[in-house]
Amino acid sequence: MSTALTTSLPAGPRRAGLGRRLLRHRLLVIGAAVLTVVLAATLLADYLAPFAPLKNDFRYRLGAPNGVHPLGTDSFGRDVLSRILYGGRTSLTIGALTVLASTVVGLIIGIAAGYFSRLDNPLMRVLDALMAFPGVLLAIALASVLGPSLHNVVLAMTVTYSPRTARIVRAAVMQVRRREYIDAALVVGAGHFWIIRRHILPNIVSPMVVQMTFIFAMAILAEAVLSFVGVGLPPPTPSWGNIIADGRDYIPTAPWVSLFPGIAVALTVLSVNLMGDGLRDELDPRMRMDGR
Repeated sequence: MSTALTTSLPAGPRRAGLGRRLLRHRLLVIGAAVLTVVLAATLLADYLAPFAPLKNDFRYRLGAPNGVHPLGTDSFGRDVLSRILYGGRTSLTIGALTVLASTVVGLIIGIAAGYFSRLDNPLMRVLDALMAFPGVLLAIALASVLGPSLHNVVLAMTVTYSPRTARIVRAAVMQVRRREYIDAALVVGAGHFWIIRRHILPNIVSPMVVQMTFIFAMAILAEAVLSFVGVGLPPPTPSWGNIIADGRDYIPTAPWVSLFPGIAVALTVLSVNLMGDGLRDELDPRMRMDGR
């Protein structure tokens, strides 16, 4: 049963060859480098931030960037650089939790719909209903009903992005489900859950990894949108969305309050998307056959 998935090369050389291809992909390497810098900066915020993120100093209210406050201060005199570093922790945590939750939910629903044909139609109709709404609008509506908190933001975005993950998983499972070795496994008496664990899951890893990167980017951007419209994390909790929202009334006179966290969001989302594109190019055999 397992020989159908075995290639002519051992697993070690295959992984080494994949690693070399990934390292040769320039955009993927650039994206990974930028994301590494962002992650390191947020994780080391306790050492890099010049001030506490909630420390007020009204003497320097809306102060322009200077030697003391490299990125200026906001309307409460709080250091923008410090809030960006600590806010990055919050925004990236929300993105990671959303990826984890939506991947688990999407895997369960996608495998159930793709492998068990009787469940396909009812599950897909529910997902179609959820996907009929624009993702950000659905997240805003759910977050408004649930209330502003980190857990509610993650829950709202999990409901929003799980259907997209489930549909990708379903498509991948249906392709594997039609393989002859799956029928052979059923004939010799293998159980459904053994087949799913042994044959289905290993064959859908590649599309799932790519999808996880895109969900991570979308979740970071969605958190900024939710906080900007007032249904995300409650202030004064530092997050990139909250910092941008704090400065929206002062853009003509103090643009740095919203500009620098906006750049942080843009760089992070861009780096993750570059990684996702690179992983898709290298992990999808059809992409390699078409253009590489």
